[in-house]
Amino acid sequence: MDTKKFVQLFGEVLAPDTARVKAATATLKADFYHLPESLTVLLQLLVSDESLSLRQLAATQARSLVPKHWTTLPDGQKPQIRQHILQKTLGEEQQLVRHGAARVITAIAKIDLGDGQWPDLFDTLVQAAGSQTPRHREVGTYILFTTIEALEEDMTAKIPQLLDLFGKTINDPQSAEVKINSMLALSRLAILLDTEEDEASLKTIQDLIPQMVAVLKAAIDAGDEDRTTQCFEVFQTLLGCDSAVLNKHFKDLLQFMTNIAADTETEEDSRTQALSFLMQCVRFRKLKMQGLRVGEQLTLKCLEIVTEIGDADDDDEEVTTARSALALIDVLSENLPPSQVVVPLLQNLGPYVNSPDPDRRKAGMLALGTCVEGAPDFINTQLDEIFRLVLRLFQDPEDKVRRAALDTIMRLAEDLAEPLGKQHEKLIPALVKHLDIAMKQLTGPDDTKNMDTIKACCNAIDALVDGLESDVLEAYLSELVPRMSRLVTHPDFKIKAAAIGALGAIAASAKETFGPYFEQIMDALSAYVQIKDGEDELDLRCSTCDAMGAMALAVGAKPFQQYVRPLMEATEEGLHLDHPKLRETSFLFWGNMAKVYKAEFKPFLEGVVKAIFESLESEESDLDVELGEEAADLVGKEVTIGGRKVKVSAFSDDELAAADEIEDLDGMGDDEDDDSDWADLQAVTAVAQEKEIAVEVVGDIVTHLTRDYVPYIEKTIEIVLPMTEHSYEGVRRGAIATLYRLYAAVWGLQPEEMQKWKPGLPLQQKPTDEVVKLGEVIVTATLAGWGEEEDRGIVTEINRNLAATLKLTGPSLISNPSNLTPLSQTLLLILNKKHTCQLDMGPLDAASSPDDLDPGVIESSEYDWLVIDTALDVVVALSHVLGPTFAEFYKLVEKPILRFASSSESFERSTAVGVLAECVRGMDVSVTPYTAPLFKILMHRLNDEDAEVKSNAVFAIGLLIQKSEDEKEIGRNFNTVLSKLEPLLGEDEARLKDNAAGCVGRMVMSYQDKVPLGAVLPALVSVLPLKEDFEENGAVWGCLVRLYSTGEPTILGLTPKLLPILEQVLGSPEEQLDEETREQVVQLVKFVHSKQAQLVRKYSGLMSVVNG
Repeated sequence: MDTKKFVQLFGEVLAPDTARVKAATATLKADFYHLPESLTVLLQLLVSDESLSLRQLAATQARSLVPKHWTTLPDGQKPQIRQHILQKTLGEEQQLVRHGAARVITAIAKIDLGDGQWPDLFDTLVQAAGSQTPRHREVGTYILFTTIEALEEDMTAKIPQLLDLFGKTINDPQSAEVKINSMLALSRLAILLDTEEDEASLKTIQDLIPQMVAVLKAAIDAGDEDRTTQCFEVFQTLLGCDSAVLNKHFKDLLQFMTNIAADTETEEDSRTQALSFLMQCVRFRKLKMQGLRVGEQLTLKCLEIVTEIGDADDDDEEVTTARSALALIDVLSENLPPSQVVVPLLQNLGPYVNSPDPDRRKAGMLALGTCVEGAPDFINTQLDEIFRLVLRLFQDPEDKVRRAALDTIMRLAEDLAEPLGKQHEKLIPALVKHLDIAMKQLTGPDDTKNMDTIKACCNAIDALVDGLESDVLEAYLSELVPRMSRLVTHPDFKIKAAAIGALGAIAASAKETFGPYFEQIMDALSAYVQIKDGEDELDLRCSTCDAMGAMALAVGAKPFQQYVRPLMEATEEGLHLDHPKLRETSFLFWGNMAKVYKAEFKPFLEGVVKAIFESLESEESDLDVELGEEAADLVGKEVTIGGRKVKVSAFSDDELAAADEIEDLDGMGDDEDDDSDWADLQAVTAVAQEKEIAVEVVGDIVTHLTRDYVPYIEKTIEIVLPMTEHSYEGVRRGAIATLYRLYAAVWGLQPEEMQKWKPGLPLQQKPTDEVVKLGEVIVTATLAGWGEEEDRGIVTEINRNLAATLKLTGPSLISNPSNLTPLSQTLLLILNKKHTCQLDMGPLDAASSPDDLDPGVIESSEYDWLVIDTALDVVVALSHVLGPTFAEFYKLVEKPILRFASSSESFERSTAVGVLAECVRGMDVSVTPYTAPLFKILMHRLNDEDAEVKSNAVFAIGLLIQKSEDEKEIGRNFNTVLSKLEPLLGEDEARLKDNAAGCVGRMVMSYQDKVPLGAVLPALVSVLPLKEDFEENGAVWGCLVRLYSTGEPTILGLTPKLLPILEQVLGSPEEQLDEETREQVVQLVKFVHSKQAQLVRKYSGLMSVVNG
């Protein structure tokens, strides 16, 4: 090898000329790096007296070449090389070169130690770490850290010795670097530690946590930004270890981090990192956090921190302490129960929203808006009071307070569109007023204040109209559409996009009433779907296509027909404009076209399916990071690598080594380790997000073009099935939903008689072989991931799809006996709050296990409850499809359901009692053995303070009396039930009146002789017709028809009162009566007419029934 030329070219890499750098790099790669001698020369450069830049670059490149060439070097040279590098590194003054050389030593050690060579390295490093010379201690501790990091399991036998060493070095009296290195090493040892098998080492590392905290505090106090960041990274690493490592000091650590975050004298970067740590604690230790009841303290600290937000620009994405505090409130509300976050926030909001300081009023609004997404159900219970507050601050004299209130309105509308929509008479005029003011005051493109207000008003309207019925929204169209239309021509692309998005939402909610505006709006938007370049411009094209898809759904097939082909061509073109969002938009538009045109969409189907399949089968390449001249465009910017923010630096002598320092911070070893490090990141790429949309659109197309889609079904299964194991949860969720939609669609292709399933196993009506095979594939895929899935959103999605599909297609999906056991096991894990997605990364305490957790004392966040709620939907579905055979399954789930029925949370009691009612209905007479315990809980719930719970209990009791054959238990409770029903017939809240009427009907049908009809029937007739729960009409009219058929005198005497009621129930809305009940009522009218024609003739509606 031409050593002189190699060194010359290597030096060229540092030249300030990009062309020279590229040429030198290419030549080195092509002509030299494949030669073993290149490593020898690089190692010589590393220990030479050349410049810092050259030595650091040599270290970086040598590290990558060691795995390729070290074993090929002559064995006789290796001892001298090892010794020379180690000694030179121990004396190296420049930290960056020391760290680079340390990585080279580690790379060599990883090979040599595995081959039984360099046996004295460990002892040499331990000796250096305990040396009297600070520089030697710095190098020794750092190489030990990198060695532990690289060798991992091979170092476990040395853990006790290393813990003893680092327990001393972390208190180094002279060198902060030694302390930091010790922390880094301790974090790697914590990862390797088997906490159950090595309790002594666990105690040692636990006892070192306070000293590690002291190192962090010292770095913060010294204003040492780099070391502070490293310390925070260590604690983030410890958070990912076995929970036993931090449990002993977890509460104190939380308090320490909270104090840092709240201290306004501390550097902002340290405060934001403390808040970031607290966010991770909430995500990965939520049960521990909940048990410590720190949610309230953190929420209120964050509320105070948010007051520092000042006049920050909405579009400014800079990470600040105030924004991080809002992010923590968001995470808290999503992961902890409302009692620990939202309740204390609302209780302490007054001094903020009523403060004379506008920054405090703004903070109150922003904090309130931030917690809506995490606890929408609880916010809904307080919505009237919250709305009055928000509307008041929407009229605040300070613009920044009004903007915060507007932001809160938008967030409320996004999650509570329907209940918030009830305030439309106050809210829409207020939004229009503020929009008009901002449009009038707008001075130009630099007027960010008014531009932000315009965008926010458009976004709020976009979200709000989703909760309005078309007849309500129609009254506002003349106010909203012209304003949005004017903004469509605004020069700012983001304002255009916001207005177009609002128009799409308005159309979607207005439906056919949008018709008069449709063609004008489409013409105004048409130019935007032809845009072909520019990031903001293509984003606008996306918004336009989305809005046009919504308009198609609104106006229907015929009015939209003229636009279909041009837009299909435009969206197909959008796939090739190198804009990921535009590809997603194209897929979504095709899904909307499938919904609108169904079979008429067939001409486009082949091309659409081809494009979607290509997307679903596209490769997702790993992130490729190479810092060199290619990173020139990123110089001075922050990028995120491995979840860490890294500032890319230029290649100056002082800064060249940043590349290796980045690797140090990332905890990445040599190239062979990189794959495993990156594999854990599971980064969400643009391709993965595109696949999420694409697979969901497949579900839309399958549902609406089932027969035409048949040729593609086999290929769809082949592609989509593996996606249930995709690393990105969005893809997994979409794949699961699409597979179930596919099953439902194929089920619907069967002959009609085969779709009429009957409850119970074994099957009484077997579906086609194709359906059976597809069902087995889907259930197998479901059970494979359901029990171990860590993402609660995925578990919720599986629950929803399984429940809905069972209700539609019956028991065939679960007819394989081998599937029932894992299905029931997973449901029990969820109902007992012991499923993987419901637990922390470790147990609550060091000595506990998931089996020790008492689900009765664990409150649920709303997202956590959704997992349980949807699992209960699966239980209900099973009761429907298994029928009387469900009684055996009910034994398994009875205890957790009864526990929820006795919960301190009203929504849990209400849901559980409703589930009990459905289980009774499904089991039919098989419920008899469970009659006594069911009566016990249901009678107790009849006295519940919550009307919804009480209403569900009434419904359940009626079914229990109707289905059970335990006459003794029924007789014991019968009169008590009747006495409790009487006042409920006068209650208008939560369907109580209707459910009480249904219960009376069932009691009369089942035990007529026990009911004092003379008193009960007049009271029953007085509440008719039912207004809320039309399902109960079956029980009520079934009862009355039977009484007429037997000539019961009381009911005959009530005929004049019943005739106008009969006319109403046979009128609109038609959904008052199901087909069977309607036929019974029609026959009743004809019967009464045959006996008392003169009375019936007074009612034209009844006469049309008689004559029909």
